[in-house]
Amino acid sequence: MDKITREHFEAVELRVGRIVDVQEFPEASKPAYKIWADFGDDYGILKSSAQITALYDPEELIGREIIGLVNIPPRQIGPLRSEFLVTGFTNERGEVVLAMPERPVEPGARLH
Repeated sequence: MDKITREHFEAVELRVGRIVDVQEFPEASKPAYKIWADFGDDYGILKSSAQITALYDPEELIGREIIGLVNIPPRQIGPLRSEFLVTGFTNERGEVVLAMPERPVEPGARLH
């Protein structure tokens, strides 16, 4: 594994976003949702795609806090222009478990 410097880590903007909308994404090549999350005053509401359909229903995601990588270039995923990267961990069955703060924090809070 390559080591990075502290400066490299500090350049990564991992922020808390509160999910405000979730929609099915039938055009995706793998089962996914379209997700809109509020990242606070500095970033506002950003959209992305997330392959989390195995463990989460859209209704249960609304209002949930997630950790997103917000300072990456937009990426076109089918008809969706993804503006942040949803973070998570893959379990033993290959399903994505969302990375989330264990207590409530304000949208836009930065991971240190």
